[in-house]
Amino acid sequence: MQQTISITGISSVSSLGISSEEIWKRYKDQKHCISFKDFGGEQTPIAKLSKDVQRVIDNLRNENHHFESLDDSVLFGVYAARQAVKNAQWQDHFDFGINIGSSRGATGLFEKYHKEFLENGKSATLSSPTTTLGNISSWIAHDLQTNGPVISHSITCSTALHAVLNGVAWLQSGLANTFLVGGSEAPLTAFTIAQMKALKIYASESTSNYPCQALNLEKKRNSMFLGEGAAVACLERGYQENALALIKGIGYATEPLKHNISISSEADCFQKSMKMALGDISVDKIDAIVMHAPGTVKGDLAEYNAIKAVFGGTIPALTTNKWKIGHTFGASGILSLELAILMLKYQEFIPVPFIENKSMPQKLNKIIINAVGFGGNAVSILLESNA
Repeated sequence: MQQTISITGISSVSSLGISSEEIWKRYKDQKHCISFKDFGGEQTPIAKLSKDVQRVIDNLRNENHHFESLDDSVLFGVYAARQAVKNAQWQDHFDFGINIGSSRGATGLFEKYHKEFLENGKSATLSSPTTTLGNISSWIAHDLQTNGPVISHSITCSTALHAVLNGVAWLQSGLANTFLVGGSEAPLTAFTIAQMKALKIYASESTSNYPCQALNLEKKRNSMFLGEGAAVACLERGYQENALALIKGIGYATEPLKHNISISSEADCFQKSMKMALGDISVDKIDAIVMHAPGTVKGDLAEYNAIKAVFGGTIPALTTNKWKIGHTFGASGILSLELAILMLKYQEFIPVPFIENKSMPQKLNKIIINAVGFGGNAVSILLESNA
């Protein structure tokens, strides 16, 4: 990295809640946020917003008549972006860039409009403008009245961390001083969940204390399930005294495609991305890794194999949040980054309750966050404490 990048604000919306204090409290308990809903006659695990948080989003929808026709993924992003800017004290900034991505985008609206088209052969007037990929970033830019560049993209489950990469690139190039980055996802729809079930990766266990066995390397069946949410972070060029954490390294890699949904057994893409993020930093300086670990048999093991290949006998403490909040697709990486920031802030490692790390960090200073999407698009971000 040419220079340090400061994270001066972050906010999220998920099944954990919406306030930093509430979210940290939920992370500290060993309860998951899973509920069950009937999809296609099957009780299916999902992690949805609580009634209180959904009420906040509903109030946002009713705040402006333009918001009434927007997908939840857009409203999640708008709310998180407002709070992140407030936390970073950017209220007087009007030239920051925005890159908020999504894997699926306006999932609910797209399915609704398509169903209507199949039924009557006509498309609703707002079907196109409210389901375009750029919808999230554009509405956030409109809401916050920024004059900076507005970017959208989708790189499946590593989308949000690719947004971080883009923000860092803009800041280091000198084309911007501040950038808003993140991801938003509202995938809890019948068709989306049917797609995951068709891939045979969706959790089917409903009696276990932990339906998602993310990071359990001994599991015999896939246990991934979906959650909804968004998170947005404020990036600033250089060292800032009010930084929540510092980005000290970035890494990325793409594997040659062997299968539409899988990565190699040794996760070559993660090996490359983590080595790139580390740079000249010794592996024994890394205190923890927030893994992508979606809860699939092959995916979790491949990432772990990559960590062993890179870190050898000095494997840091490993964790993930997907056993608790599900896989939020394009938002998952930034929610993992939020977990890392909270662990640095409170100097407390959040373990996965059904596995035991060989070593626990006494102090948290450097944490790596991993994300990967279909096709092996891996990203690794190295955070450092500002304490």
